[in-house]
Amino acid sequence: MNLSGRVWGATGPEQQAPYPCDRLVAAPAEGWTRAVDIAAPADHVFRWLRQLTIAPYSYDWIDFRGRKSPHTLVEGLPELAVGQPLLVFEIAGFETGTHLTGVLPAQLAERYGQMAVSYTVRPLEGDGCRLVVKVVAGAKGTLAHRLRRTLLAWGDLVMMRKQLLTLKKLAERESVE
Repeated sequence: MNLSGRVWGATGPEQQAPYPCDRLVAAPAEGWTRAVDIAAPADHVFRWLRQLTIAPYSYDWIDFRGRKSPHTLVEGLPELAVGQPLLVFEIAGFETGTHLTGVLPAQLAERYGQMAVSYTVRPLEGDGCRLVVKVVAGAKGTLAHRLRRTLLAWGDLVMMRKQLLTLKKLAERESVE
């Protein structure tokens, strides 16, 4: 059992693998890895990930001020671009169908420390895929900073678990329709 709040659903190799977000936070840094299998094609799941530019898909009453995240794919989203909002991050890089990576804007990084995230999708045998998300957070700082980071890891675990399970449900629902 993981009591650090740093892992949910990720295998040992997934926790150790390199991710695009790793290079965006200065060392020392710590990683939080979350993962889920989705019974839908990787390209379909990536279309859902693109919607993280417009909605959080976690607890909307907290993250989205009570508005509802769309439960259908939105047509006509702007093309992905570096600097575009991605939840509380800004897109720092992407590869369509493979990953969407963001970095915390400077103003938020001053308050919470450096952070970056990569949402990665890889096909599995058959018609499913694996969605693995890694968050990297700067690990230096005072005791207060380290305590805040630990609490943030737990908060992120709760919110991202809900987000990944929601994306899984929506992608699988649309995949069978």
